[in-house]
Amino acid sequence: MAAKATIYKAELSVSDMDRHYYATHPLTLAMHPSETEERLMVRLLAFALNAGEQLAMGRGISSTEEEPDLWARDLTGAIDLWIEVGQPDEQRLRKACGRSKEVRVYCYSGRSAAVWWEKSAKDFERFANLKVFEVPAETTAQLGKLAARNMSLQCLVQDGHAQLIADDGTTIDVALATLK
Repeated sequence: MAAKATIYKAELSVSDMDRHYYATHPLTLAMHPSETEERLMVRLLAFALNAGEQLAMGRGISSTEEEPDLWARDLTGAIDLWIEVGQPDEQRLRKACGRSKEVRVYCYSGRSAAVWWEKSAKDFERFANLKVFEVPAETTAQLGKLAARNMSLQCLVQDGHAQLIADDGTTIDVALATLK
């Protein structure tokens, strides 16, 4: 018998001064049994940093269809933004770059992310619509500690810097490294 996903509920208030986007999103996140709370929270962070009317969660790790972790589609169904969390391979990103106007990757896991980037950077140079960001290991560890079955978070973005604030007052400064 297959293990079932654990459901997390989050109310995410986004105040993005850089993009002039202000909204509250009630989110339901399914954490696959093979997924960690850190990865779940990096997905939530990626949502907060790219929040918009059309942004939606993909079906996730257990899906048989090739869907991203997050994506935004226009009214015709064309993919405007494809977001991957982790360390996707070159073949997956090639497909994503061919299907979407813009692709963003949020890699994490400290040393393994650095090794993945060293190995893959040359392959990714040819993708003009690809952006790659690294979430520092310290940040992902702090994010993992924030994970709760019911969460209320605020994300403030200003001048390229982000802060996540939990309902208990815990604040996490997010300083992403831009790799591409």
